[in-house]
Amino acid sequence: MTKSKQQVVSEFRRTEIIDAARTVFARHGFALGIMDEIAKEAGIAKGTIYLYFRSKTEVYKAVLAHDMKALKSSTLERIDAATGLRDKIAAFTLARLENAEARKEFFRIMDSEQGNLTMTRSQYRDWLREPVLRLAAAIEQASRKGEIRRVPAEKIAWLIADMTRGTIQRRLIEQSETPPADDSRFLLNFIWPSLAPKTDSPES
Repeated sequence: MTKSKQQVVSEFRRTEIIDAARTVFARHGFALGIMDEIAKEAGIAKGTIYLYFRSKTEVYKAVLAHDMKALKSSTLERIDAATGLRDKIAAFTLARLENAEARKEFFRIMDSEQGNLTMTRSQYRDWLREPVLRLAAAIEQASRKGEIRRVPAEKIAWLIADMTRGTIQRRLIEQSETPPADDSRFLLNFIWPSLAPKTDSPES
């Protein structure tokens, strides 16, 4: 269905506001990030923001939803582009680590906020569900082919997701300068030996 000019302009304006808000929240935090500054960063009048969002909280949640949707899309693309289970696991972890690194200041704020601004466990699982199930399907396929030992595929996929999230949180807390690719390899080298058949030796 072709979008009208008004729809295109509206989507573009919302994206401008979301990008500006992410920058302002990353710079000052949610409490000190004000609508005037978001408007200035976006190069629009403050009143224009209220045409699209009713409050600062709504803007914040829109940034979070936008970023999680983009992360889901990029993760699925990278999983699908990878060949073989080992590469698909690496693609999953690296996509999430690189995304968090690119938006680390906003992620740090997201992790520190309390109350209704916090991403709940349920929301986290909902946003991750499709990539995790895609990874689980790859695990199940590799298991059936005998490329790895028999394992509960979905349970293992969620475990990989949780380990990746833990690594992201550690990187934020420690303000790690380690490249995301290094932590992705560390995770892979920890995970893979537990999946490989007993006759296989872990790859370096």
